[in-house]
Amino acid sequence: MGDEGSLDSADLEPETEGKATPDQLADDLEAIGPTYVKLGQVLASRPDLLPDPYLKALARLQDKVKPFSYEEVEKIVTSELGVKVSRAFSRFDVEPLAAASLGQVHSAALRDGREVVVKIQRPDIQAQIKEDFEVLAEISSFLETHTKLGQRYRWTTIIEEFRVSIEKELNYELEASNLIMVGKNLAQFERIQIPQPIADYCSRRVLTMEHVSGRKITGLGPLTLLEMDGGPLAEELFKAYLKQVLVDGMFHADPHPGNVFLTEDGRIALLDLGMVGHTTPEMQESLLKILMAISEGKGDLVADLVLEISEKDEDFDGVELRRRISKLVASQQNQGLQDINIGKSLLEVSGSAAENGVFVPSELTLLGKTLLQLDEVGKILDSDFDPNASIRRNVSELMTQRMSKDASQGSVYRSLLEMKSFISELPNRLNRIMDVLTDPNLEVKVKAVDAKLVMEGFQKIANRITTGIVLAALILGACLLMRVETDFRLMGYPGLAILCFLAAATGGFWLVVSILIKDNQKHKKSPR
Repeated sequence: MGDEGSLDSADLEPETEGKATPDQLADDLEAIGPTYVKLGQVLASRPDLLPDPYLKALARLQDKVKPFSYEEVEKIVTSELGVKVSRAFSRFDVEPLAAASLGQVHSAALRDGREVVVKIQRPDIQAQIKEDFEVLAEISSFLETHTKLGQRYRWTTIIEEFRVSIEKELNYELEASNLIMVGKNLAQFERIQIPQPIADYCSRRVLTMEHVSGRKITGLGPLTLLEMDGGPLAEELFKAYLKQVLVDGMFHADPHPGNVFLTEDGRIALLDLGMVGHTTPEMQESLLKILMAISEGKGDLVADLVLEISEKDEDFDGVELRRRISKLVASQQNQGLQDINIGKSLLEVSGSAAENGVFVPSELTLLGKTLLQLDEVGKILDSDFDPNASIRRNVSELMTQRMSKDASQGSVYRSLLEMKSFISELPNRLNRIMDVLTDPNLEVKVKAVDAKLVMEGFQKIANRITTGIVLAALILGACLLMRVETDFRLMGYPGLAILCFLAAATGGFWLVVSILIKDNQKHKKSPR
């Protein structure tokens, strides 16, 4: 978490006698319980917080947790599906394919012969996680009350967001819905596969989905990687995630290498959609601007955008934050664009912001973590893959998709209704404005050093109002002339009316453009 949150690798040397080794830390987290295993998984994707030996040790918690017994599996499946395993499935493997912190996965086959995998939640895990979070809530509350570090990073808020995230992951019906939604959103990507759930075999604690034939990308050998054309796969995977974040507003938030498979037909399969992120249209635009600014090395712009979307303390230090973010982005820029890790940059920006009294939205931190994991996957598929170049290549298409999404039938009708309301109310509003302006009792109090500058300002306002009135008159006159039949016609309509409309449209466009240009010039000249 910035400078204070970073640890010196010499202090955490695995061979140091009397200190916990990285493997011991992973073992201890696994022994304490599933909540802490999940915490270890989160830390495994944060190289800005821990040195490499600890990241490697915690990485095994992603998919190598000790499994629970098959007897427990049978009890949970029977209880949730209301039928015995032997009757629901023609085959159900006793040994799990993988075991994670919240559940484990078994290979099976349905009665109709379809190959599936069944994800079963760990027994009594919800009660255990509830107890763990009660303890964590007390600890975080104490730290936030009695330490500056706790106040700076808002540990209570972080723990609460962590709790909500795990509760969602424990609802397998929600994960099934995520699989369906993300599968629809990514249907255009031929190289991406999202296994779909089998609805009749799903519940809150049991999730049955299509079997994916393939291997984890972490298990691919050097020869396989050499024979594989990884560049297009990495490009399409990154493009798919950009679309999820910046267009769809819902993205797979846990693409660590253990959740990414290379299928037998050469596609990328994304697994484990229990953790998804959500972004609003406004946040999507802000995130797109931040990603572009980082990829282009514009530190000052990154700082301004972060301040714009973040919550601030009363004593936040905006000057120091701009300095640190600019330095951070510039230092990465010096490495060369291809070596910039945007995910890590976002996490470091979040840490720097917190240290200066600025609290970025959780969507930004989650996106940083996701892009960090995605960068690791991309490097495995293609060591020369450049995510920054991918952003620049795909930004135009993403913007087009965003505009198409915004221009839905409902939004068009809403805009038309607002325009109708504006035009119908315009004469009445103009009359009220003129009545106020002609009122002899109207008083305007101005406290200005330069009276000439004030008068010039009033003159500009009067000019804009007059222009608006003339344009409104042209529109109203054109509407009335539409009812007058004449031989002079344009596009099938009375020619004089169309000319009035065109004049009003041209004048309106010119008025808006001139206002925007002048206001923009003033904004650039004014000191920040």
